[in-house]
Amino acid sequence: MSERTYLDWNATAPLRPEARAAMVAALDLAGNASSVHAEGRAARQLIEAARVEVAGLAGAEAKNVTFTSGATEANMLALTPALEVGGRKEGRDRLFVSAIEHPSVRSGGRFSADQVEELPVTADGVLDLAALERTIAGAERPLVSVMLANNETGVIQPIRAIAEIVHAANGLLHVDAVQGAGRIACDMAALGADLLSLSSHKIGGPQGAGALVRRGDIHITEPLIRGGGQERSLRAGTENVAAIAGFGAAAAAAGATREQDAPRMAALRDRLEAEIARATPQAVIFGQGAPRLPNTTLAALPGIKAETAIISFDLNGVAVSSGAACSSGKVQASHVLAAMGVEPELARGAVRISLGWSTTERDLEKLLSAWMRVASSLLKRRANEGLAA
Repeated sequence: MSERTYLDWNATAPLRPEARAAMVAALDLAGNASSVHAEGRAARQLIEAARVEVAGLAGAEAKNVTFTSGATEANMLALTPALEVGGRKEGRDRLFVSAIEHPSVRSGGRFSADQVEELPVTADGVLDLAALERTIAGAERPLVSVMLANNETGVIQPIRAIAEIVHAANGLLHVDAVQGAGRIACDMAALGADLLSLSSHKIGGPQGAGALVRRGDIHITEPLIRGGGQERSLRAGTENVAAIAGFGAAAAAAGATREQDAPRMAALRDRLEAEIARATPQAVIFGQGAPRLPNTTLAALPGIKAETAIISFDLNGVAVSSGAACSSGKVQASHVLAAMGVEPELARGAVRISLGWSTTERDLEKLLSAWMRVASSLLKRRANEGLAA
């Protein structure tokens, strides 16, 4: 089989060598991290070292990091009315989420359906700040959830400005930072985030690990998973030591290389988009007018369906996607593009190309070559179908 080109990093990043090494070392340990003997303490040491590394990626204190099975669980843990601030029980009465959030946030977490309201975005996919301020004004203690950067378009949200509006309304802000961490700055204090979710496999760690990071004075009074006292009684169950160790190693590596990786990926992305525009002027690149992640392009050719294009790319040795990879392999209409006001027919053709730290010029050349073949073939087929009709 010919060498393949992987350009679906927003779905999952390849495992970093550092994470693999940390996991293999952890698998050699026999102890349960809750045991007090030497073997248990060795496992505990790995978990706590990883906690420090993950906290470093978010600019937080290690004691405020709670490990979970992934970002979906971290979002569910965060989105609860049962929040305590500074030792005071200040339950949240409403949840407000942007219309472009991940499904695990749009589902409302542990709020009832009548307590959840969506917030609109602009045509560029940026949260409408005026609508945010106006909408949350009627809530007594709102919880607002807005992602740092969108998984489909790569559009970066003005989190600091959002935090100021939310805090002025006596609210708390949860930020799903899954796509932004390791690609752009993700410091909780600088962002103004009160709660922040992270995912291991988006930064080159193993799948099945994530974390919720809290501001120091915020406590969740009703854990999602009850039982033992693990994770300071916020998440019961024996810890997945190997996955957590890999997560920590990936977090350290992502933080150490971000400043050199980001501009290189941005240069590749800009060249990619320029070449797509030159070769297929009718192509549309979504969110191009807003600040975006350095690695993400969401593009469409009018008249071409994403599922057909993705299969064609795959047959040409290139892995891309239609957007979020959270629907059991199904290609579904994008709620993100719908919220941005994109016509359904154009939205159905959206193809996401996402780069990573090891993406090369050669990968780009292969993608562009495949793009031309796919575009030529599919557009010709559509023209023939039009003539036959």
